Amino acid sequence: MKVLFLTPPLKAWDSHGEHQACNQMHAQLAAYLREKKLAQVDALDSRALGLDWDGMLDYAKKSNPDIVFVGELLHSTCGAAVIWYFNEGLRIIKEAMPRVKTVAGGLWYSGDYERQMRLNPTMDYIMIGEAELTMEDLIKSLNGTSTLKERDIPGLVSRQKDGTIVLGPHRDLIPDLNVLPMPAYDLFPMDKYVGHTYWKPFAELMTSRGCPGKCHFCYEWALYDSRTATKDFTSWRGLSGKRICDELDLLEKKYGIATVVFQDDAFNTDTAAMVEFCQEKIKRGNKIEWVCLGRADQWISQHDILPLMKKAGLFLALTGVEVEDDMTLNKTGKGVTIAQIKKTIQILRENDIGSVGTVLIGLKDDTEAKIKERLRVADEIDPDIFALDYLTPVPNSPDWRYGIKKGWFDPDKINLKDWDFQHPVIPTDHLTIEEVGRLGAWCMREYYSKPERIHRIMESNYNIKVKLCVRDFMNNIAKWEANSRVAANA
Repeated sequence: MKVLFLTPPLKAWDSHGEHQACNQMHAQLAAYLREKKLAQVDALDSRALGLDWDGMLDYAKKSNPDIVFVGELLHSTCGAAVIWYFNEGLRIIKEAMPRVKTVAGGLWYSGDYERQMRLNPTMDYIMIGEAELTMEDLIKSLNGTSTLKERDIPGLVSRQKDGTIVLGPHRDLIPDLNVLPMPAYDLFPMDKYVGHTYWKPFAELMTSRGCPGKCHFCYEWALYDSRTATKDFTSWRGLSGKRICDELDLLEKKYGIATVVFQDDAFNTDTAAMVEFCQEKIKRGNKIEWVCLGRADQWISQHDILPLMKKAGLFLALTGVEVEDDMTLNKTGKGVTIAQIKKTIQILRENDIGSVGTVLIGLKDDTEAKIKERLRVADEIDPDIFALDYLTPVPNSPDWRYGIKKGWFDPDKINLKDWDFQHPVIPTDHLTIEEVGRLGAWCMREYYSKPERIHRIMESNYNIKVKLCVRDFMNNIAKWEANSRVAANA
């Protein structure tokens, strides 16, 4: 049995410039199958290798796999748009190689399995939730080493010979991620990856699963089984500090990686593990510099260890600003306050750590006045990088259900290529899609038009990589604005 992990030709977010990294889901699942001796594994990253659709198919034919797998854990690959590319890749390969079993999993697929199977007849299986154990059971079923029938495999959605779509039982989460092997980076062109145009060699890591929050707009709703989504979503599990350092040592010593973004939604959830990680990394002399995401309340509670984190290589930190006041934050399920967000940016700056503030527009209650007030508050909070996203409902989330109820979109007819968080795709209760796009373009241009802010950043003691990242965002504002107009006028 041979499994090909496929990344078709993709685009990056326009705000991120040239940005691509090894697919963490593919690397982790490939390593698991190899360690268990379940299958031969191969991987193709068409984007990194500069292959078009024909080049992708040529590679697949030469690899000659029994199974082709697509999937992702990160919304930052290009939002829900990645599903369009994945589906197209599976379609092309299945039509040319009918005997190949096509499998999808991870983000979007887990929360949207019924529709994805129904609308994509060239897709044979979907893995709901975590895929390691489900893929193991499927391979054993396919090669005859298990008596477990496909319809009885937990976490598996299968297409029967008569076309019937069958959903297996719920699959429990893996309680301890430390039992998983090191990702199979050797399968990927690690020398090709770059972050924000200037950071290279580069890698993105996922060192935990789940999140202690449950924001109604979060992409993580689409990572879990809808039957147990809330429970699974909030079941945070992380790698030990030592295990993370082992991975960084591999990336630095074997692949020369210099910059890493920890893409966990809340990398600093466990303070003890964070201290262990930083101390271990310093002790080993690992020089990789890193970025992470975290909630404002966590950053404040860890104020006293920020110097340790900086010494261990932290140079840029992200926190969610999202909206303009505590009442709206509470409605979104964010669980933090504006005061905490302001304090977070302040303490990061005091430690010469750059900051990214994410802001959302297009929430159901948004008016022009609310969006302009949101920009004013973000301007006052003053993160170094203003990362503006359009609300894009994700399958299985409260926003998804609300949008369908309002008739804002038909899940069977949406153009997934625009559902990337950087195009306005739904109206609000008070604004049209065109108005949301106009306001988004205005907010982005306004925030970066303050010369005093840019001067402050460029004259600061920040790591040069912060300044380069700001430059990358500014260089791509026109592209971001064009997305707003194109979607609005489509």
